[in-house]
Amino acid sequence: MARPAQVSFEFFPPNTEAMNETLWQSIKRLAPLSPRFVSVTYGADGSTRERTHAAVARIAEETALTAAPHLTCIGAARGEIDDIAREYWDAGVRHLVALRGDPPADAKDYVPHPDGYAYAADLVAGLRRIADFDISVAAYPEVHPEARSALADLDNLKRKLDAGANRAITQFFFDADVFLRFRDLCATAGIESSIVPGILPITRFPQLQRFAERCGATVPDWLVERFSGLDDDDETRQMIAASVAIEQVRRLQAEGVDEFHFYTLNRSELTYAICHALGVRAKQAA
Repeated sequence: MARPAQVSFEFFPPNTEAMNETLWQSIKRLAPLSPRFVSVTYGADGSTRERTHAAVARIAEETALTAAPHLTCIGAARGEIDDIAREYWDAGVRHLVALRGDPPADAKDYVPHPDGYAYAADLVAGLRRIADFDISVAAYPEVHPEARSALADLDNLKRKLDAGANRAITQFFFDADVFLRFRDLCATAGIESSIVPGILPITRFPQLQRFAERCGATVPDWLVERFSGLDDDDETRQMIAASVAIEQVRRLQAEGVDEFHFYTLNRSELTYAICHALGVRAKQAA
C-alpha cells in the first residue's frame, strides 16, 4: 500500500491588515493537515524581508507548524545573509528554502551582489557551513526562463543538490506529463533527492497567466477553455479550479508521487479540498 501523501504549503507575507487576517485564517484552516513545513516567501526589498521574519516568528509562537523561510541571494552581502541564517537557527528555525531570487523590478538582468552569494548553489553551500539546516531548492520542469538550455538547467539543479540541499520543489505546471518527464530526466542525470511537484490552485485565471508568463510555465489550451467565460462567475470558477487540481494530483499520485507542495496564495479553500482528495485529512480529535 502506498504511504500517505506528505504536503507542504507556501504563504507570502501580507502587506495590509485585511491580507494579514486572510493569511491567518488560512494558516489555522490548513494547520490540522499536519504539513511537513510551511514556507514563507521573501522579496528583494527590506520591507518584505521584515514581513517574512515577522510571519515566521508568529508561526513559531502561535502554531505547532514548522516554518521554512525563503532566503535569496538578491541585494545582500554574504555576511548579512549568514547573519540572518544564524538568527533563524538561534530562534529554532531548522528548515530554509534557498533561492537565487528574482532581480528587482527595475533591473533588466540578474547581476550577483559583488560581496554576496552569486547563485543558489553557492547559497546552499554557505548555509551548510553555518548549520545543519533542512534545505529546499527550486526546480523548473519547463526550464528556467534564463537558462541557456534544458541541460544547463538540469546541471544547475544538480549543483544545488550536490551542495547539500535536501529536496527540490518545482515551479507550478498543469500537464502531469511535464512533471513525470522531468522526474525521469532527473533520475537519468543521477539525481536521487526528492523532486516535489509544486501545485498552484487557480484562484484567478488572468493572474495565473501572468505568473506563467514570468516563470516560463505552459498554460495548456484545454485549461484556457475550461475557464473560458467564467470571469464573473466565482462559484463555478472555484469548482473548475478544484476539479483541475484534483485531477492533476490524483494522476501524479497514481504514478507514485507522494509529496506535494501547494502555492496557496494565502487562501485555504482549494488547497484544503485538494488535500482531502489526496487522503490528507485532519487528525480526528481523541
